Amino acid sequence: MNWVETLRLLIEAMGWSFVTYSVLINSSFLVLTVLAVADFVGYRRRVEFAAYDETFGEPLARGVTVLMPAYNEEATIVESVQAMLAMRYPDFEIVVIDDGSKDATIARMIEAFDLVEAPLVVDDLVHSDSQVLTTYLSRKGTNNLVLVAKTNGGKADALNVGINMARKELVCMVDADSLLDPDSLLHVSRPFADDPERVVAAGGVIRIANGSKVINGRVTHVRMPRRWLARVQVVEYLRAFMIGRAGWSATGGLLIISGAFGIFRKDVLVQVGGLATDCIGEDAELVVRIYRWMGDEKIDGRVVFVSEPVAWTEAPEDRAVLAKQRARWHRGLAEILGRHRGMLLRGKYGVIGLVTMPWFVVFELLAPFLELFGVAYFVVVMGLLGMEHLDLLGGRDLVDMWLVLLLLAASVLYAFLLTLVALLAEEVSYRRYRGAGDLLRAVRGALEENFGYRQLTAWWRAKGAVEAVRKSSHEWGDMKRQGFGSDQ
Repeated sequence: MNWVETLRLLIEAMGWSFVTYSVLINSSFLVLTVLAVADFVGYRRRVEFAAYDETFGEPLARGVTVLMPAYNEEATIVESVQAMLAMRYPDFEIVVIDDGSKDATIARMIEAFDLVEAPLVVDDLVHSDSQVLTTYLSRKGTNNLVLVAKTNGGKADALNVGINMARKELVCMVDADSLLDPDSLLHVSRPFADDPERVVAAGGVIRIANGSKVINGRVTHVRMPRRWLARVQVVEYLRAFMIGRAGWSATGGLLIISGAFGIFRKDVLVQVGGLATDCIGEDAELVVRIYRWMGDEKIDGRVVFVSEPVAWTEAPEDRAVLAKQRARWHRGLAEILGRHRGMLLRGKYGVIGLVTMPWFVVFELLAPFLELFGVAYFVVVMGLLGMEHLDLLGGRDLVDMWLVLLLLAASVLYAFLLTLVALLAEEVSYRRYRGAGDLLRAVRGALEENFGYRQLTAWWRAKGAVEAVRKSSHEWGDMKRQGFGSDQ
């Protein structure tokens, strides 16, 4: 066998490897899609008989403490708290934890809600490295709003302080730059009422509010962003939550609850020691640690996803900020999988250990490296095809054109069709985007993400994983927020 034949076989083997990987990852998403759609159908049927109005009037409903860690959130903090205060739920309190903001976050809160200093007792149920400076209460008759000012210690540390301040049975963690729909607490807390002995945590949907109309902390008109970077992220979030989270929840293997909107039993949070302050992906690490605790203690517990409640957030429209965000997310995933690698393929951790975590290693952690390698492969084979066309290889055929087309179909077309299914599922189930123009922009976003965006995020994610391996310092960066309802 001469070198030409060896090179041709190598190129062909690599091509088939990429095709197989693309088919496997997209087919797994197809399975998750089927499970998610079945879950949506069941949920929509159940919700007709859920009697949420009766729950709203139920005096014995389980109390909820909403924790909002805030750092330099002056642009959105008032609207977010207003949205929280307007929620329909019989028994809840809001604890805003300012993590040493350097802007006017505290001043905006004091002015908007007429807050005054009040000495409140902070328990020591979970560890915190920071110091509580001042606590505030409102003089406006809003007795369920507390503001805690503390020294800077990071989001996880702020949430731990919030857990120590919480007076209710359930703890809901929400980002300070998020807006919740009025019935969000009713929906996300429902699993705890339906299965109070087993459900230990639940998560809702995160949606992007860029370009939507916001009045008094409430999203009143949902619109698709006109900027391409925000538009692509809308599509990406829809696929992640409407397919990924819902599908994994249906299997009993939901690994991640977004830190922007998740609810937990307080006693479980105390039992596992609160959030880890030495891990970037503290929200996901908390869920994995809860699974580990349940497996070690042989506790029959459930972590579920609820597709109805929505927390609206502002997505970054600056590429540098987005790059840091995606690198941080992937670094967090790498650290979590490394920290809890002892759970991999262990039967006592159930679906999480046997299915979910191996899937995340192969199809999430390693995916950006394989995608970048696939891009390099595609550039090389297209160059070889060009050389063949110009007869610069002496009549030698090194590349099978049909294999190239199959690779594109498996990696791009298949993924695009799955994204369209996610859009269709959202449209049929909840119809949040009313106009044809918004739906067409969503389809456009599903197509746009395959040409440039996916490759960029793969590069950023790969850098994050390398940072985790090297244990290098990470620059968090600050996201300059425009404020809700702005789409300039």
